[in-house]
Amino acid sequence: MTDDHPVVEFWYEFASTYSYPAAMRVEARAAARGVTVRWQPFLLGPIFRAQGWDSSPFNLQPVKGAYMWRDMARICDAEGLSFVRPDPFPQNGLQAARLALALPDDGARAAFSRAVYAAEFGAGMDLTDGSALSALLTEQGHDPDQIWAAAQSDAVKSGLRAQTEAAVAHGIFGAPMFRSEDGEIFWGYDRLDQALEWVLTRNR
Repeated sequence: MTDDHPVVEFWYEFASTYSYPAAMRVEARAAARGVTVRWQPFLLGPIFRAQGWDSSPFNLQPVKGAYMWRDMARICDAEGLSFVRPDPFPQNGLQAARLALALPDDGARAAFSRAVYAAEFGAGMDLTDGSALSALLTEQGHDPDQIWAAAQSDAVKSGLRAQTEAAVAHGIFGAPMFRSEDGEIFWGYDRLDQALEWVLTRNR
């Protein structure tokens, strides 16, 4: 519990397609039900490599990938979100994740993360474009030099590794994933409401 509000953890990876609509809706849906969101960036690459995958499963399984792209187009249309297929896919979200982790989880991390997703999947931004990421930081009212310096610190680098290790320990194998304080996990954009209901039921 946080400030007497139940908590849901939102585990996300910037290269993840379905994390985009999830990131754009999670705060509003949670706030409407009195739930606090904890934003937890992590990396899927090490998790996939541990399973013997050298790319996204959507690339490794073309039929599944084709379905995902069509599904994303439908979801974004329904949610009123712009959608541009990233090229290449998956993007390298390492620097974006470090920048997000360098920001406090007091609304700043959430706002920056949403801005990154909107630029990446809504406008085709390359996640490795440092100047574009800096521009997003500036738009969010941050000093980009200060945040970049923090993101390159040993504390944040090791923190992101620890985040990914914690994800594995929690049984997280994909993104987006929602996790309750009692350790229940819910995988996928379409499991947000189920996760919120679980959190609320366990805190009544």
